[in-house]
Amino acid sequence: MAPLWPLPLGGPPRHFRFRRFRFTARPRVCGAGEMRPLTEAETRAVFEKLGRYIGENIQLLVDRPDGTYCFRLHRDRVYYLSEKLLKVAASIPRDSLVALGTCFGKFTKTQKFRLSVTALDFLAPYAKYKVWVKPGSEQSFLYGNHVLKSGLGRITENTAQYQGVVVYSMADVPLGFGVAAKSTQECRKVDPMAIVVFHQADVGEYVRNEDTLT
Repeated sequence: MAPLWPLPLGGPPRHFRFRRFRFTARPRVCGAGEMRPLTEAETRAVFEKLGRYIGENIQLLVDRPDGTYCFRLHRDRVYYLSEKLLKVAASIPRDSLVALGTCFGKFTKTQKFRLSVTALDFLAPYAKYKVWVKPGSEQSFLYGNHVLKSGLGRITENTAQYQGVVVYSMADVPLGFGVAAKSTQECRKVDPMAIVVFHQADVGEYVRNEDTLT
């Protein structure tokens, strides 16, 4: 069997050891830091979260004109990448692999999936429900604050309460995403200081959380 990654010239170093795999009907259990496919439960958690924002358009993320894409788990983070990149990553030692593709989010210690702002560029084109904020409220949202009725520019018709929404500037620039605190109908009647969108993530995190985003 060929090694999983190239060996240095002159053969393996003294501390290098080959693992012997015994092929049985039982699947091999991956280590905590090893890249692997998502389990059924993990896939359900990821797709349910994505479904809040893009609905059935999840299929468009996997079957794309430029090739087939997939999701992989690595160090509690879920990455979205092409199969071509996945084959290249297979040649890298697992301990040396830091990240691959685009990070869509991470699993918490309680196995809840949290969507990351790094997924915004893939959510925005397929978003079914959108909110546009006024120029004067953009900075507040980019500091991690909720969207108030006074800062609401537009909202997609028939948006239900607690529906996932992508937040845009009035110039149609994606700023982040959140959850609708009020339905479209309720937004027309609420107080100007009422929260209409609960903040989930925003592009300001690239500055605020630069060290933790991957």
